[in-house]
Amino acid sequence: MGCSIADLRSKEVICRNDGTKLGNVDDVEIDICTGKVDSIIIYGRGRFLGIAGKCSDVLIPWCDIDVIGDDTILVNCSGVQSCAPAPKRKKSFF
Repeated sequence: MGCSIADLRSKEVICRNDGTKLGNVDDVEIDICTGKVDSIIIYGRGRFLGIAGKCSDVLIPWCDIDVIGDDTILVNCSGVQSCAPAPKRKKSFF
């Protein structure tokens, strides 16, 4: 069974370790010499409507991909950090 790059773009990427959704595949990195896919790239999402910048892009090497299913891609993301919201600060009166 084959899978095109267009099919990969419609799939959701989920971390197998903790079940967090990393996003959808936005781009792939291909080695031109061998013609094989090296990694998939998930662009960082914007913070606060894009005004406060954006999270860094997530690069997942092909060897860290465990399963490619019909709708999702399960990855082993022990070293991948997702964009988590900043912790809330305590309110003080001074």
